[in-house]
Amino acid sequence: MVSLQLKPNFLAPDVDEVGSKRDDYVTTSETDSCFVFNANHTLPIIEQRKRLPIYKYRRDILYCLEKNQVLILVGETGSGKSTQLPQGEIGLTQPRRISAITLANRVALERGEAIGDTVGFVVKFLEKRSDATAIKYMTEGILLRELLTDPLLMRYSVIVIDEAHERNLITDIIIGLLKKIVSKRPALKLVISSATIDADDFANFFKANSSIILAVEGRTHPISIFYISNPCADYVNEAVETVWKIHKKEGPGDILVFLTGQEEVLQAVSLTKDYMSSKDDSTLQPVPMYGSLTHREQLKVFFAAEKGLRKVVFATNIAETSITIPGVVYVVDCGFIKIKWFDSDSATDQLVVVPISKATAMQRAGRAGRTRPGKVYRLYTEEDFEKLPDRFPPEIRRCELSAMILNLKALGITNILKFNFPSPPPAKNVLAALETLHALGAIDSDGSLTKPLGYFMAEMPLPPMLSRMLYMSSSMSCSEEILTIIAMLQVETVFAHPATGQGQIKARVAKRHFEVAEGDLITMLNVFTAFVENEQSKQFCRTYYLNYRNLNCAYELREQLVKLTKKHLNIPLKSCQGNVETICKCITSAFFLNAGYLHYTGVYKRIQGGLDLFIHPLSSLYTLPQPQYILFTELVHTTKLYMSNITVIREEWLAELSAHYYCKTSG
Repeated sequence: MVSLQLKPNFLAPDVDEVGSKRDDYVTTSETDSCFVFNANHTLPIIEQRKRLPIYKYRRDILYCLEKNQVLILVGETGSGKSTQLPQGEIGLTQPRRISAITLANRVALERGEAIGDTVGFVVKFLEKRSDATAIKYMTEGILLRELLTDPLLMRYSVIVIDEAHERNLITDIIIGLLKKIVSKRPALKLVISSATIDADDFANFFKANSSIILAVEGRTHPISIFYISNPCADYVNEAVETVWKIHKKEGPGDILVFLTGQEEVLQAVSLTKDYMSSKDDSTLQPVPMYGSLTHREQLKVFFAAEKGLRKVVFATNIAETSITIPGVVYVVDCGFIKIKWFDSDSATDQLVVVPISKATAMQRAGRAGRTRPGKVYRLYTEEDFEKLPDRFPPEIRRCELSAMILNLKALGITNILKFNFPSPPPAKNVLAALETLHALGAIDSDGSLTKPLGYFMAEMPLPPMLSRMLYMSSSMSCSEEILTIIAMLQVETVFAHPATGQGQIKARVAKRHFEVAEGDLITMLNVFTAFVENEQSKQFCRTYYLNYRNLNCAYELREQLVKLTKKHLNIPLKSCQGNVETICKCITSAFFLNAGYLHYTGVYKRIQGGLDLFIHPLSSLYTLPQPQYILFTELVHTTKLYMSNITVIREEWLAELSAHYYCKTSG
């Protein structure tokens, strides 16, 4: 084992440690669901590496790291910065677990090794590594948890923070902590990889340390950008009309259209088909792309269109960074995006549709020039583009902060407001988070973690309310069922939403086999139970229009949660034997802050704050008689403020299970 006091052993540019034997590397359901387009897949691995734009900068990177402690590396998506940098122990963070797993597999393949040898990965509830692992890909949350046991990260010689431009909540926490660590450990090298103009911000943040910026050119082709002359009233209709004009007037090449959500995507696909019918033209192939599509339908995006047809992909922002679709020459940008935003007055995260930023517009435009010169059609005026913000506020300034504060408290940081963040969070958001944690019993009136509940919640890799629910399930003898519900809440929806109208009707009918009057969480429990009873069958999922991959992922997550609770947390696994009331009471004990009641006007009002709320159309309760009292896990803001993942409760449970927060008054 190399001493941690030694300098990191970087590979020289002309050293190639890739073996001649191409070992089969381990894949999981996570990697199976990641789509990677590689135009050079027929070439030997070393030739593929040489074709990446970053390859010719290898000596520059090594020189910058030798002379400076902090390197801010700027490179566009596809330049190779995520796979070619790690080539002594080196820790590399990714914002998404799927990215960490896929990149670890790719680097292991390039080195001619099996995943888990010198190259490994660790993500929430899943890992593949050994004592020999020297290059470790992980999510940012994993690195944050390692800081609990190793505050100076002594096992690492190099830390790489990839995709830092996304400015996730955990990214900003880690960068703030790393600023303290690099000051204490001069031998530690830090690389911050960013695809946009945030590089100056990072350099200023680390100006007290030795830092330098290195820009790596991408491999995009020239792009022509067009704006509409006057604002449009309906960007979905305008997008379809623009697609039709491109199809009739422009040369060969597929079209990618950015919309905000699943409903708009399906509406655009339907309108395009109507256009084709009215014009008696079948030379266009509309394809939807959104997160809850079945795997088979998602794959259609990556297949070339049949001869004589042009493919048009209507997609959500999943197509901005998560995937690369081959053959796209034309991009249509609606100018809006759906993001999560925290409302401190109602103390809830809300999904809202807002105008995009200039950085997002540039990211979308870059999709048109991946393989050859492209064209971008923006459904807003150039004047409106100039009014857009350069970028969105970092997530830390617009999201709920209770999980972040819990982590910082566990790290011994007592005064959150004085912590040096790259972008300080609003004080009112911090106050709302502290009030939430106090109501959940995680911190006391002095702001210190409580024992044992507060420390338990800090140790669990789950949101605070889910951690409390798991803790309470032990005393209420329903931990088996609660573990299942938690696992199901960690994945995307398990109900498939087919693109065709007939398919949607069949899926809705199939869903009724699992729906119950107690609400969505018990419905999820029924789905998972039936999935396991049917031996995790793909045919079962096809029959009932369920997403096999998401269900299988929930099953694996539950297995990991079971191991965690048994091995580390000493929570006995008990079943309530079908007592639904016990499960609903356990849910109430954690989500009592998200309670609502049916007002005499026919709308729901949140007990805390009196906010008007509505049942989401996809909820199992949407077509049932309205219950008097309910809980929700999330709010979605579109035309109205919708509650999702709803559970029906009784009024008396609130005073019984959260007497410190609610009390019933007469009159």
